[in-house]
Amino acid sequence: MRLRGKLYIGFVTVVGFAILLLGLSQWESQDLVRYACFFLLAALTSSLKLSLPGVTGTMSLSFLFILMGIVEMSFPETLFLGAMLTLFQCLWNKPRRPRPEQILFNVASMSIAIAITEAVCAAGQAAIPHADTSLLLLLAGGTFFFANSLPVAVVIGMTESRPLSHVWRDCYFWSFPYYLAGAGIASLANLVGRYAGWQTSMLVIPLVYLLYRSYRLYLSRLEVETLHAQEMAALHLRTIEALALAIEAKDSTTHDHLQRVQTYAMEIGKELGLGHDEREALRTAALLHDIGKLAVPEHIISKPGRLTPEEFEKMKIHPVIGAEILDRVQFPYPVAPIVAAHHEKWNGTGYPNSLAGERIPIGARILSAVDCLDALASDRQYRRALPLEEAMAKVEAESGTSFDPKVVAVLKRRFVELERMARGQQCGIGSPAPKLRMARGVEPAAGFETAAAPAGADGPGRQIDFLQSIAAARQEVQGLYELTQNLGSSLSLDETLSVLAVRLRRMVPHDSMAIYVRRGERLIPEYVNGDEFRLFASLEIPVGHGLSGWVVENCRPILNGNPSVEPGYLNDPAKFSTLRSALSAPLEGAGGVIGALTLYASGGDAFTRDHLRILLAISSKVALSIENALKYKQAENSATTDYLTGLPNARSLFLHLDGELARCRRAAAPLAVLVCDLNGFKQVNDDLGHLEGNRLLQNVACALRGQCREYDYIARMGGDEFVAILPGLQPDAVAAKAASFSLAVKEVGRTSGRSNVLSLSIGQAHFPDDGDDAEQLLAAADRRMYKNKQSYNVRRDSAATVWTAGLPAGAVQ
Repeated sequence: MRLRGKLYIGFVTVVGFAILLLGLSQWESQDLVRYACFFLLAALTSSLKLSLPGVTGTMSLSFLFILMGIVEMSFPETLFLGAMLTLFQCLWNKPRRPRPEQILFNVASMSIAIAITEAVCAAGQAAIPHADTSLLLLLAGGTFFFANSLPVAVVIGMTESRPLSHVWRDCYFWSFPYYLAGAGIASLANLVGRYAGWQTSMLVIPLVYLLYRSYRLYLSRLEVETLHAQEMAALHLRTIEALALAIEAKDSTTHDHLQRVQTYAMEIGKELGLGHDEREALRTAALLHDIGKLAVPEHIISKPGRLTPEEFEKMKIHPVIGAEILDRVQFPYPVAPIVAAHHEKWNGTGYPNSLAGERIPIGARILSAVDCLDALASDRQYRRALPLEEAMAKVEAESGTSFDPKVVAVLKRRFVELERMARGQQCGIGSPAPKLRMARGVEPAAGFETAAAPAGADGPGRQIDFLQSIAAARQEVQGLYELTQNLGSSLSLDETLSVLAVRLRRMVPHDSMAIYVRRGERLIPEYVNGDEFRLFASLEIPVGHGLSGWVVENCRPILNGNPSVEPGYLNDPAKFSTLRSALSAPLEGAGGVIGALTLYASGGDAFTRDHLRILLAISSKVALSIENALKYKQAENSATTDYLTGLPNARSLFLHLDGELARCRRAAAPLAVLVCDLNGFKQVNDDLGHLEGNRLLQNVACALRGQCREYDYIARMGGDEFVAILPGLQPDAVAAKAASFSLAVKEVGRTSGRSNVLSLSIGQAHFPDDGDDAEQLLAAADRRMYKNKQSYNVRRDSAATVWTAGLPAGAVQ
């Protein structure tokens, strides 16, 4: 509760207890027995309570005895009776006892009400000396009703920030006839007691119970109707909340965002004195302010980075679309104007209508500041959440620029308290808004170049059909999803570009399409389809020339350019194009711009900003797919690894040997080449099959590689033939290396059970003695290897025979 509410409660409590103490200090009683019976009977009837609608308080029938006491007893007796009955009502049969300050306020309020009623009755009796007691009781009943209900209604109004008239009308005014009926019963009891004694007057108690039952039945029916209305309202609100959550799901945010924004906005609205309708409109707008994002493609909403100018233009339509949607709902509160203006800025640089200052609805000013604070303090796909204090500092820095200073001042003072309140809050509801038009606002503050809106774009003054926008957004999302899925499904360049052409035509209508790939300083058409196929397929565009060449050189797109400026058309009257519009975007891969994607159309200004935005959205994916396809194609043509053994293949061997020879020439270093061939491998294949032979080759390759130094190089020439390049190895050390190879192969034969069959024939050659290039060295080593292999005779009863290069012809070791 705010300070003024606490001060009011303190004031009423002090005044009430002062009246109570003053009255009790003047105690007098003419008949204590009568007073005791009267007191006990009143205490019993205080258990007959009626729940008040709209509040948590109750009302008992004990007020009848207070009215009777005002007429028949002294002021101190009535004052003491009222105070005690109030205590009984607060403490007796209560599932949850009120706080001490509430009890004190109720007793004090009752004391003030009795004093006011006593004073009014005394004034009425003085004005009309012989007035009938029934008239006095009716006057007392009406006065007591107002004096007893108004103080409590004031407290409820201050606590809930509701107008006093609304609280008193909704929660208490219905009981006014109840007080008048009670005054009538008190008048009857007074009349009976006057003629038959006060004991007989107690017989009117059944009438008291009848009054209680009648109002109990009335309130029960009213409660059922109220509960039904509340259930319908709750269903309405849950429907709105579910819709709001579906919208927020597109923005990758959470239910907590809605709760915090609504709680913050409602509390600030109360403090700024918003009326009931304004607060209810703000409550609903806090839930539905982003409903217009249904018309914004999800890849823009979820983009993990700054938006391009074209994407930002698309995002700017969501307040307009949201306002049009809510305008059709026709809320009983002004919801649509708040939603339409929640991105306007205090200095007039916001969107969609560039409103400034007090022209922005107060609800929109509150919502924009609160929404910004919560967005800064929440995780987003493009950044981490800021601490709440740091986020508040950023909002405060925009006071007077983006946000209303009054709103920021309240938010700064209470944001810690409001954050605590928001943790336990749950999400609640707007006159038709005028027809809204999209107006241009400022470009995003990200250093983008300002671009003029082309014809056909969503520009100023164009009315936006929100149903069409939502349908287009969904189709765009589906098209982009299918395109990206298919682009990554093949490494074939032709297949990739064919898929792109089919999918792209559905999203960006065009008559012809060309994809140019950069080869040095020229652009070569890698894929062309559509009108004038032969014309575009024959182009070779220098980088920097023509439409597509300019796009590649500057890495910037062109919208509605002139296709006739392509170099193939210039200075050649025989070549001309019937196409009048071109849309071109650079294809930027990991290593820079690799080409351009250009669409051509026969109509003038045929492409819009939306078309450009879609093209830019897929350009990086297309570039990556083309880059991968080109690399794959290159890899196919220049494979360097033997698939079976994992060793370098023959092509790689020649490249490596040429490099090593160039190095040895520069350093005058020795180099040895060994050509190795397996003996008995054919017999292994014949006996055990090719699968076992393949495994044997893999084991041999592993064994030979294990005998090499870190900088040695061994490759599979083909079949069962291997070549080793041994840089820096002197001729006298080559024999030892060859022996280690032979022993390694012998060990492979032993472990595979073929030690009596498998052996190795080796021939060697040395640089520069045996040759100066790769072919000469390999030929010399190959001749020696075959010479040794011809001398080899397989003996089944002997162990493996090792052939060593460099021995005399025919020698066996």
